[in-house]
Amino acid sequence: MFSAIFHGFILAFGLILPLGVQNVFVFNQGALQPRWVYVLPVVLTASLCDTLLISLAVFGVSAVVLGVAWIKVTLLLIGILFLIYMGYTTWKSKAQTEETTNQSFSPRKQFVFAASVSLLNPHAIMDTIGVIGTSSLSYSGSAKIAFMLSCIFVSWMWFFGLSLAGRIVGKLDQSGRFILILNKLSALIMWGTAIYLIFSLNY
Repeated sequence: MFSAIFHGFILAFGLILPLGVQNVFVFNQGALQPRWVYVLPVVLTASLCDTLLISLAVFGVSAVVLGVAWIKVTLLLIGILFLIYMGYTTWKSKAQTEETTNQSFSPRKQFVFAASVSLLNPHAIMDTIGVIGTSSLSYSGSAKIAFMLSCIFVSWMWFFGLSLAGRIVGKLDQSGRFILILNKLSALIMWGTAIYLIFSLNY
């Protein structure tokens, strides 16, 4: 049981750590919202989406998704278009100051964008479902459940921590310059991911 929990913790942390579309969006909203509580829609949506993906992975849906070619290709194409659009939007966005803080995403828009960067990101889905789903095959019964819950716990703690880190940076950088640089970096990451996925269509 302990080995399953430890395995899930290390594996989930390794998968979620890299700076990607989902992480940057959560961090950005943490920095841009006037109060930390206003970023909860992003945190909760991202966490719930990851919980859904991890649960599907552990319970074997990964074999269905990864085994049907047209589902994989369709998922990749949707994700590529989404990443290109999000990259353009993020690149053109301006750094917000105190006077424009009220222009931060509304709860509904936070929910839509957070769900999109979570569920329409094929690379994240392939990593989560492929890696976690495959690793869970090593366990059964209560050990499998413990493995799954450990992965989910890491996801929730990570997004809460990331939003708090964004909040701290946002308060220290009132000029918005750091966020502007982060937006540019985020856009490049999105476009780079889209290019990677385009090449992966050939395989």
